[in-house]
Amino acid sequence: MAGGGGLPARATGAGPGGGRPLIITEDPLLLDDLLRLCAAAGAEPHVQHGVPEHSGAGDPGGGNPGAGDDAGADGTRGGVGWDNAPLVLVGDDAARRVRGVPRRDGVFLVGRDLDDPFVWQRAVQIGAEEVLRLPDAENRLVDRLADVVEGAGRAALTVGVIGGSGGAGASTLACALALRAARAGERTILIDGDPLGGGMDVLLGGEGAEGLRWPDFAASRGRVGAGALEESLPELHALRVLSWDRGDRVVVPPAAMRSVVAAARRRGGVVVVDLPRRVDEAVAEVLAQLDLVLLVVPGELRSVAAAGRVAAGVRMVARDVRVVVRGRCRQGLDAEAVAGLLGAPLAGEVPVEVGLPGRVAEGEPPGARGALARFCDGLWQRALGPAQGVAA
Repeated sequence: MAGGGGLPARATGAGPGGGRPLIITEDPLLLDDLLRLCAAAGAEPHVQHGVPEHSGAGDPGGGNPGAGDDAGADGTRGGVGWDNAPLVLVGDDAARRVRGVPRRDGVFLVGRDLDDPFVWQRAVQIGAEEVLRLPDAENRLVDRLADVVEGAGRAALTVGVIGGSGGAGASTLACALALRAARAGERTILIDGDPLGGGMDVLLGGEGAEGLRWPDFAASRGRVGAGALEESLPELHALRVLSWDRGDRVVVPPAAMRSVVAAARRRGGVVVVDLPRRVDEAVAEVLAQLDLVLLVVPGELRSVAAAGRVAAGVRMVARDVRVVVRGRCRQGLDAEAVAGLLGAPLAGEVPVEVGLPGRVAEGEPPGARGALARFCDGLWQRALGPAQGVAA
């Protein structure tokens, strides 16, 4: 089976600073506000006065007045510094002193003056991602701080699977990918993003398993806790599954969809999402969070034509779309030609397993063995690194 290289690497998380945000300010009132918000999010911050400590060469700003006797060899104190803090909150009063330190992600300029016309100029000078004005941005800031607490490790590698045409086998591939990731020792969550697909828990033989389903999250507002999400879901074949129930169809708002997928990603490991072929607002929220989308296409011209329309919608939002060709190609096509017609790289070919539907009907989950299992193992080896041994 052919397989495309260069799959997205799993994102790295925080360094030695762990989940402790860094606060840089000498404004006592602003500091009180930030400490209060950190406490609300369960975050233990490190407070820095003066020029922030960092491990780069040089001493920007003429000295490092904030460094104390407990500073480490890398220029950080208590393991938290400018370079390795997962989140940096710079008080507006300290923006001038921060200029000149190395640029990095996760920097926010925080203040209380809502009418300052020059705040954006200062934000650009320090490389801030966003300006947060209190008290208006308090909820936003608490959410970001809570994300840091839960997401101190690596974010999950998040893969979506979508059928290029009806009956392409996308749900089967999604189940198999999740199963093989779990058997490789990865913390794995399988999310059923298609309310009309019949339920991923059914495909895994767990429709009666205890745990929450999508209707339980439809009314979610704001942030969903990553740990609470994982613990609430049914556990099937060593992985967690978020599926639909067998009741009346419930519409999950885009904000709830976004919050649930974000919580799953913060938990780390692997997240696999089975996607519907239509791209509405809720599906777009999911696509925006995916590291990779696998478009499953049967190797025939009619399916390729249908997949072209699906791919056009997906590419409007998704960062990385790859083609998986299912079955032997006909009418003079080969897998590379199919991918070329769709304008996307080839992720691999999956032969049709004649006996697979019968084995699934007897209770064997997709990907337990056979060609589908081998394809999934190969994909995870390229995306996650060298295999540690996957149980058959």
